[in-house]
Amino acid sequence: MSSKSASFHKSLAAERGPLGVAVVTVSDSRTPETDTNGNYLKGCIEEAGHRVAGYRLIRDEPDEVAAALESSTGEDVQVVIFNGGTGISRRDRTFDVLDRKLEKPLPGFGEIFRMLSYEQVGSAAMMSRATAGVYRNTVVISTPGSPAAVKLAWEKLIAPEISHMGWELTR
Repeated sequence: MSSKSASFHKSLAAERGPLGVAVVTVSDSRTPETDTNGNYLKGCIEEAGHRVAGYRLIRDEPDEVAAALESSTGEDVQVVIFNGGTGISRRDRTFDVLDRKLEKPLPGFGEIFRMLSYEQVGSAAMMSRATAGVYRNTVVISTPGSPAAVKLAWEKLIAPEISHMGWELTR
């Protein structure tokens, strides 16, 4: 369901052309060969007509998350998608770093993600710290690291709005 103004904005966004989208997988155990989330997202980005503007696989260390954020923003990148490190275990620190950096939080992303996730995993959804916002004129999205969560976030939230979000940055 979409309002007339949202539909109008999406049509204007489509005219803008492809976005540069960077992917950052945060994992202590994955390798580029076993990074199913990163490979899934890169394929989806290209299928949606956008450009993969960068890819990183980093450990869940605060300074690595911060460095990946810094190096993934720039003129050629409008969206950065982080996956992994959003839970509540001692090693999950992606959210903590991004939360301190985001200049314009988009709380609706996490709220809707948890609502949709609840339909899949029940009350465990409350432990997700999925988040999104704007940093240095770049949309930053952070999802949990499970393949089901990445797919849910892409299909239900990111893909339907990615062009619109990129367009909003230029208004």
